[in-house]
Amino acid sequence: MPDPYSSSKKVSIIIPAFNEEKLIQRLLSQFNSEIKKRVDLEVIVSDGGSKDLTLEIAKKYADRLIIHKEKYQQNISQGRNEGARYSLGDVLIFLNADTYVKDIEYVLTETIKEFFDKTVSAIACPVYIFPEEEKFSDKAFHFFYNSYAWILNEFFMGMGRGECHIIKREKFFESGGYNESLVAGEDYDLYKRLKKIGKLNFRSDFIVYESPRRYRKFGYRKVFWDWTKNAIAITFMNKSVSKKWEAVR
Repeated sequence: MPDPYSSSKKVSIIIPAFNEEKLIQRLLSQFNSEIKKRVDLEVIVSDGGSKDLTLEIAKKYADRLIIHKEKYQQNISQGRNEGARYSLGDVLIFLNADTYVKDIEYVLTETIKEFFDKTVSAIACPVYIFPEEEKFSDKAFHFFYNSYAWILNEFFMGMGRGECHIIKREKFFESGGYNESLVAGEDYDLYKRLKKIGKLNFRSDFIVYESPRRYRKFGYRKVFWDWTKNAIAITFMNKSVSKKWEAVR
């Protein structure tokens, strides 16, 4: 018997990408024909002008491929917003190209159930390092940071780690979407605004894994400081401190 929730809402998976040939296939392959039989979903890749094999890989899996052709370098907020504009889903799930989801069918079906609650605007979840690459320092940092995200959602202004944002469609557009003027901290900024128009739920049972590449290159101290200073600037000045967010591939 089909799940009554699954047939009621469409889900749009929106993946911003830029030169992600090394990792994007792992994520895209999760949204296979078997999943699509059970959940009404579409996969949108919003490409920022990749010069590698990202587009060729995306064409094999994506239902819709959006390609940025302007001369200026698109930031991640612009890429996500562009994907949202072309989406048809009642639920928008934004995933970074260097991630994958543990038990994707569970996350999709539980998300649909969550959004039958009209008071909920978005869901946040914990993020961990790819298990095969995880070190003790990764476990310690992400235990701390996931706990911090839960506290902000539960008691303060709200927080959604940028690797995975799960948002009700009407709330996304009501909030104005991602602030395209922000080079960094756009994830924190959006969830801060979403909390003003609805409830944020932190689902600790939704597990997303990400590549450790940024942490390996810059170290946790620098990454955490970059996140913190941008969050402070957004909170008090509505702008990010970083002038450029360096892509790590």
